[in-house]
Amino acid sequence: MNPIQQQESGYSGNNPPDTPESGPKPRNLISEVWDWAKTVVIAFVIMMLLNLFVFNLSMVKGQSMQPTLYEKERLFVDKIVYNFKAPSQGEVVVLRDPSNGPDKKEFLVKRVIGTPGDTIEVKDHKLYVNGQLQVEPYTEVEIQDPDFGPLTVENDHYFVMGDNRHKDASKDSRSFGCVSTKEIVGRAEFIFWPVSQIRGL
Repeated sequence: MNPIQQQESGYSGNNPPDTPESGPKPRNLISEVWDWAKTVVIAFVIMMLLNLFVFNLSMVKGQSMQPTLYEKERLFVDKIVYNFKAPSQGEVVVLRDPSNGPDKKEFLVKRVIGTPGDTIEVKDHKLYVNGQLQVEPYTEVEIQDPDFGPLTVENDHYFVMGDNRHKDASKDSRSFGCVSTKEIVGRAEFIFWPVSQIRGL
């Protein structure tokens, strides 16, 4: 073959023909594990930040909110809602236990009964807010504890009670007083566990 024919054929006699490029090299195991670990850590940090500042998942302990909530039910708690609005009467909230004593808990779940300026009174086992008898479909019995008040809720404070109105069933504002805004962690939005009890509050 002459030099012209060699050039037309795509290679010279001094150079071997081009070989096909090999495919991408497989990633080694250490690289795969490292990428997986980074993803897990990032997801964990994001969840921790959301849990710290945006929402919380809480478990009901005790019977003070029956029949609305039962022990070991899990709640989704919105922790930022009260950055934009004040708690309203009837909302279910999670708060830091302001009481002292051997039965003190870290958190309590209660219902807002009175807002700043409201006058609360329990008379003849019935609840009155600003002199108006309250209709409470979330309770199952009349209040069985002694009568209370009247008490006027001070500024930046809230009067809370448990839905369980049986005698001595709820530790609430009747015993530890009104709670300040800073003691309220967030609003309980819905039950997410068990699945059979999923519902809004």
